[in-house]
Amino acid sequence: MTARHVHVTGRVQGVSFRAWARERALDLGVSGWIRNRTDGSVEAVISGASEAVEALITALRTGPPAAEVEDLRVTATDAPAEPGFRIRD
Repeated sequence: MTARHVHVTGRVQGVSFRAWARERALDLGVSGWIRNRTDGSVEAVISGASEAVEALITALRTGPPAAEVEDLRVTATDAPAEPGFRIRD
């Protein structure tokens, strides 16, 4: 089991980034959450099998078609307490 905190900057709000990421997360079977930040970035906590977590991080480096990811930072973190993957406000 692996857990990562991800911070994504660029044009990542207003382009369905969170909904797109949630679908990828559900497809990969990872848990966690994703949310918009007030600075225009997006942050997520991803937990699950190492390969699945890395696959989602790889996908987040590009994002959905309308997104323009400028930077993605990944750090180790604790797994979220809640099961499933949700979009936070």
